[in-house]
Amino acid sequence: MKNEALKHVKNALLMLIILGVTFFISIILQDILTVQEHITTVFVFAVFLVSLITDGYLYGILTAFLGVIAVNFAFTFPYFAINFIIPENFISALVMIVISLMTSALTTKLKKWQEIKVEGEREKMRANLLRAVSHDLRTPLTTIYGSSSAIVDSYDSLSDDVKKKMVIGIKEDSQWLIGMVENLLSITRIDGGGVKLIKSPMSLEELADSVILKFKKRYPEINLIIDIPDSVVIIPMDAMLIEQVILNIFENAVYHADGMTHISFRVYLEKENAIFEISDNGCGIEKSRLDRIFDGYFSAEQRSDAKRRNAGIGLSVCSTIINAHGGSISAENLAAGGAVFRFSLSVADGNDIIDYNEENNI
Repeated sequence: MKNEALKHVKNALLMLIILGVTFFISIILQDILTVQEHITTVFVFAVFLVSLITDGYLYGILTAFLGVIAVNFAFTFPYFAINFIIPENFISALVMIVISLMTSALTTKLKKWQEIKVEGEREKMRANLLRAVSHDLRTPLTTIYGSSSAIVDSYDSLSDDVKKKMVIGIKEDSQWLIGMVENLLSITRIDGGGVKLIKSPMSLEELADSVILKFKKRYPEINLIIDIPDSVVIIPMDAMLIEQVILNIFENAVYHADGMTHISFRVYLEKENAIFEISDNGCGIEKSRLDRIFDGYFSAEQRSDAKRRNAGIGLSVCSTIINAHGGSISAENLAAGGAVFRFSLSVADGNDIIDYNEENNI
C-alpha cells in the first residue's frame, strides 16, 4: 500500500513538472518568439511524454485534460476564458486524449512484456540453479552414505587408517554440503517476496578478522596475504552475507585455482566505495567461462571432476548478494597468472534497510 502511494506521488510530480515546463515554453513561444501556432503541438508532446513515463492511463489522460484547459484558457482567444465552441479547441482536446490513450496502451503493453521477459529470465536462472544443485548434491551425499555404510557394516574388518580416511571424507563432504545449503538459503532470503536486506555499520577490520578465522578453520594449510587500510573503515552491510561472499571466492580459489600457493585479500578505498580485491596465483579462469562465471550454470561435463563440483553456484550467490547491496562484482585473469575477483560496497551513509525486491526488480 505504501509503495503504491509513493508510485502515485512520483507519477503526479512528473506530470506537474512536465506540465510546468510546457507552460513556461508556451509563454516563451507566445510572448517572446510570437510563434503561437506551435503551442498546441508542445502540449501534445507533453501528453505523449507523460503517457510514456508514467504507469497506466490516468496521468496521460489527466495531462491531456489539463493541457486542453491550459491552451484554451491562456493561449487561445478570448484569453483567460474557457471556450470549447471553437472547432480548433475541440479538435485539439480530442487529439490530445487519443494520443494519451494510444501512448499509454503501448507503454503498458511494453512494460508487461518486459515483466514477462524478466520473470522468464528468473525462471531460467532457477532452472539452471536447480539443475546444478541436483548434480552437485548427489555426489557428496552418495559418498557420505557409502562411507558411513561401510564403517557400520564392516567396522571390525577395516583398518584404523581406512576408517580415518572415510571419516575425513565424510567430514569434508558434510562441510561442503553446509556451504551449499548456506548459499541456497542466501538466495532464498534475498529472492523471497517481501524480504528486506538489513544493512548495519560494520568495521572492515572486524569483518576481515571474522572471515580469516572461519577460512583458516576449514583450510589451515592455505596461505593468506592480507592488505587492508590501517585506518578505521566503517561500511554499511549485511555482515553475514558479505562474509559469505568473501568465503565463497576464497573457496573458489581453493577448488579451482590449480597450482595456487597463496590467496591475496586486499581492500582499498576509492571515492565513496570500498573495493574488495581477492586474487590468487593459480591457473586462472578459462576465457570461455569468464563471461558467464556469475550466472551459476555449468554443464555436468564441465563439472565431472569431484574437486570441481559447485563451480559457479557460490559465485552466482556472490553476484546476487553484491547486487542486493547496490555494488558491482567482476572477475578477470591476471597478466602474471591467476585470477582476481573485485566487488565494491558503498561506505557512504544510507538507509539501514533496503528492499531488494523493489530496488532490483527481483
